[in-house]
Amino acid sequence: MSEDTNSVNISNNEPVEPVEPVEPVEPVEPVEPSELNVAAGSYPPPPPPQKQKNTTPRIIAIAVVFGFLGGILGVAANNTWDLDLGSSTDVNNSLSPIIMSQVGADDPSIGQTQVAKVINSLTDSVVTISAEVSDSTGNGEAVGTGVVITSDGEILTNAHVVEGATKVRVRFAGETEPRDAEIVATDPGNDLALIRIRATGLKPAVFAQPGSVRVGDAVVAIGYALDLDGGPTVSTGIVSALKRTIITENGALNGLIQTDAAISSGNSGGPLVNMRGEIVGINTAVARGDASSTANNIGFSISVDEVIPELAQLRKLAGGGVRAEGFLGVGLAERQDGGQGAIITSVQADSPASLAGIKENDIVLSVDSEPIDGQAAFVAAIRDSEPGATVKIEILRGTQRLTVEAKLAVRKLE
Repeated sequence: MSEDTNSVNISNNEPVEPVEPVEPVEPVEPVEPSELNVAAGSYPPPPPPQKQKNTTPRIIAIAVVFGFLGGILGVAANNTWDLDLGSSTDVNNSLSPIIMSQVGADDPSIGQTQVAKVINSLTDSVVTISAEVSDSTGNGEAVGTGVVITSDGEILTNAHVVEGATKVRVRFAGETEPRDAEIVATDPGNDLALIRIRATGLKPAVFAQPGSVRVGDAVVAIGYALDLDGGPTVSTGIVSALKRTIITENGALNGLIQTDAAISSGNSGGPLVNMRGEIVGINTAVARGDASSTANNIGFSISVDEVIPELAQLRKLAGGGVRAEGFLGVGLAERQDGGQGAIITSVQADSPASLAGIKENDIVLSVDSEPIDGQAAFVAAIRDSEPGATVKIEILRGTQRLTVEAKLAVRKLE
């Protein structure tokens, strides 16, 4: 016979002890409704809990876990729990709606900021440039930016973007395939290069008038920074200073625009543009800090004042010519007394400087009315002048200011 787990196996041979009678239970006095506080929906307080040993760690752990879950789930805080019934009562069954703008993606106001208008006007005039480079260290690729300057395929960029290039390609925004380009001419001293693609009907960029840029003007830098995927990178800033001079591997660059618009690797050769969509400069360099100094938001662009005459020179060099640079024949040093200008330390015999009457210890203050802030600025001013040109040089000799004229010779290439 099978056994029922709920039955008791009793032998007939064993006596069964009688069950003690149960004492009657006294009736419970009824509780008045006021004592239950039914209207408030509460119940008599439960009896105080029995004190147990070593429960504190468990309570802390549970509190941490619930706090964590509450933070994740979010809605748990909106529920009140009826412990007696073991069920939940939802007091807030709906979430607050997210507030959305009434301006949709097809609204005519989208993309109508001044910066957006400037970018849209130059979309078809800015290209990415890829150059296959081969030198003593091996083969590699240089990436930069270029600006379309004629409808028949002339593109302006930095000389250092295509320096040592064996093959150059350009790609327009929105295109998937690059186009082959040829190098027309380069001027490493001014860090500008002219390349060309076989094309017609291109949209050339518009250049600002020389002399129209002012400190404080709002500007936009456009370029393929860090060769990131997609279209060009756009950054905004102002013209921080004018007529800056910096030293590069190929000499000195003068007449530069300083800007706080972000300029990064890959921006080289790209345009610095004013709020009318006009090019005011070609981005070329950025200052970086070292162990003894810091540099933040200091970028440099070749000013339109320098670019326009340089374009004429580059076109003359088409076919492999080398630009001739002016030569004065002096040695230079920086001033150490905090003053402006460059100190003449030596004068070569029978040089343009000697024939003009320039002497040692003269301080050069300006060339053709352009202030000379230091040694590099003077070198760049003479180098940029055409051989055979006559330049006016203002000097300080002791306490006397003099202006001399020097007819420049051709600087011999080393």
